[in-house]
Amino acid sequence: MTSTNDKSQIQSNEEVIEELTRDLESSCIRENGDQRVDGASDADARSRGVLESDSWDVVDKEDNDDQAQNTDLVEDVDEDLLKDRDLLLTESELEALKHEAENLKQAGNNLFKSGEYVQAISQYTEGLRTCPLVYTKERSILYANRAAAKVKCQSEKDSAISDCTKAIELDSSYVKAYIRRAQLYEETEKLDEALEDFKKVLTFDPNHTEANHAIRRLPPLINERNEKLKAEMLGKLKDLGNMVLKPFGLSTNNFELQKDPNSGGYSVKFHQNPM
Repeated sequence: MTSTNDKSQIQSNEEVIEELTRDLESSCIRENGDQRVDGASDADARSRGVLESDSWDVVDKEDNDDQAQNTDLVEDVDEDLLKDRDLLLTESELEALKHEAENLKQAGNNLFKSGEYVQAISQYTEGLRTCPLVYTKERSILYANRAAAKVKCQSEKDSAISDCTKAIELDSSYVKAYIRRAQLYEETEKLDEALEDFKKVLTFDPNHTEANHAIRRLPPLINERNEKLKAEMLGKLKDLGNMVLKPFGLSTNNFELQKDPNSGGYSVKFHQNPM
């Protein structure tokens, strides 16, 4: 559980570069699959290399509606409040709330199938506010289904990732949640995180088709991106160096990095009059 949270907080390469170069110039001057609610048919699950069975699952419909919808909903689920509430309930009362949450989930699934994604999000959220914390599997599905609905609202991808992460925290072997989060990571250009999630899927299902394709497809894209970022970073550092050296009549062209073929280290060679 902890590793999932840590991974979601790791800075991307872009964020690291931005942090390194932020304010440097001013200082020198001064001196985006498969997006489905949980419950695909067994045939569909087998074709994707994974078969899950749960009483909360629903049958999907093929949905090609990519129309964006904006959400303006209060989605907070106060788990501390739920914990206090659950302590006061009997076993039968907890079961009754679970059943009520199941009905809310089913209503959300029906709205999702009808393309009413904002309303579906609302139903899943109400289900999370209703379902007792002890039913972790059911709550995990609610989070994953809410993530699927958020994906259809194009501005909600970061929030959908958070819901997938919560679903995984509640059920660490939830393959569909890993797949959905991996797809979202890739769509938001978090390729390293996407690759890790696809690799995780293969630990549960080595024959998963999409994950197997992804672990071959993503590494070259990651390398290409890293080379581009490295070039951008070196360009920024060179510009900064020229600003610092200019008062001394020098520039970065006066300095040449030479790599030692034996050690792999670098040394700096100074040229008084660079070409």
